[in-house]
Amino acid sequence: MKLTLFFLTLVFSIFSNAQANSFELVNAKKVVIPFKLINNLIFIPININGAELTFLLDTGVSETILFSLDNKEVKLSNVEKMKFSGLGENLSVDGFKSDRNLAKIGDHLVNNSLMLYLIVDEEFNISSHVGIPVNGVIGYHFFKDHPVSIDYMTKKITVYQDIETAKRKIRKYDEIPITIERDKPYLMADVEMTRERKNSKLLIDLGNSDAIWLFPTLIKDFVYNRPNIDDFLGRGFNGDIYGKRSRIHNFYLGDFRFEKPLTAMPDEYSIQHVKLVENRKGSVGGEIIRRFTSVFDYSGGKLYLRKNRNFDDPFHFNMSGLDFKQDGLEWQEDLVTIQPQKKAVVGNEVSVGERFQYKFILKPLFSIAGVRIDSPAYKAGFKKDDRILSINGSKTADMTLEKIIEMMRSEEGKNMTMVILRKTQQLTLSFVLEDPIPYQE
Repeated sequence: MKLTLFFLTLVFSIFSNAQANSFELVNAKKVVIPFKLINNLIFIPININGAELTFLLDTGVSETILFSLDNKEVKLSNVEKMKFSGLGENLSVDGFKSDRNLAKIGDHLVNNSLMLYLIVDEEFNISSHVGIPVNGVIGYHFFKDHPVSIDYMTKKITVYQDIETAKRKIRKYDEIPITIERDKPYLMADVEMTRERKNSKLLIDLGNSDAIWLFPTLIKDFVYNRPNIDDFLGRGFNGDIYGKRSRIHNFYLGDFRFEKPLTAMPDEYSIQHVKLVENRKGSVGGEIIRRFTSVFDYSGGKLYLRKNRNFDDPFHFNMSGLDFKQDGLEWQEDLVTIQPQKKAVVGNEVSVGERFQYKFILKPLFSIAGVRIDSPAYKAGFKKDDRILSINGSKTADMTLEKIIEMMRSEEGKNMTMVILRKTQQLTLSFVLEDPIPYQE
């Protein structure tokens, strides 16, 4: 599956009759949930019918979706076949619906009637592009009944009984009005392509790790900023999403301003089958929202924001042109030094005998999922499916997928040397990180 990690976007639209199912706080006024943060995406643990699973938290989906079980057994009841539609070039994919499932997050957040939508197509197993096992995605039904605070600094989510319980939390926060349409949150923000600010309706999409998406076909007199590049933008229900990437002059969210944010613009074929809400112009994603501690209050129609230490981070781009994926795990030998032996005197010399042993541990395997045309890596000769053995002298087996991607965003002008395995041939290739879309007046 072609899907970049830190440009990962899962944008779904499911056309079905929504059932009333709710997460309820049991014997608690609030619940704190630790989460994993990988390239702006939030992953939380959920127990479904007794099985411990990991879900992507995504305000851009209306329903709870299961797409990979990773050999885990989950018993589902009341299953029926259906079709799904969303971003991408194809019309729909097959799946199943299952209702009256028991979902628990910790001991105090419980849903006794969770409806799940199961995608059986293995193309939707995103685990290899994230670096951890991911079983599904959850959206509206996690947010709809209780205020939800997301703290990117502590990597903790707090679910409150009601907004009164959260009032002390939000008293110094900026208040942004939101609307909930088709079970998804929208806000108004100002987009300044060059000099003119245009008030724009945007989906708040935590399942999109980009900063901003804009839909050129829905914006009157839209002109692409230069420079821009053609790029793979992500993966939706209906296939790969392509379009352009560029930077805009400024983005305004309430009283907050962001300079020269990266912006993705999907082509018309990627949104041709999507029923968008009226006047929507695009999305605001995780690369913006991670710069705040936020409280989502769906029932009150408010988003509360307070900037955190991430706020002034620059908007970095993957300057290599490489998309990466993890190809599972492999047993590898590690040489380990154990307790040295006692000193031995031989003649006039003292010798210390060190003892070593090998142990076998599981380590990740990484390869290239795609190469952007005309990128530094493309010009250096990298190809899809090349296995990456080392980067700048460090073994990739000792890295995470997130670490590798961060290295590709680190510093313009930095030299990157990789040892790769292409079939049976080991090669050493080098390139220099280069931002292909610096903002120009």
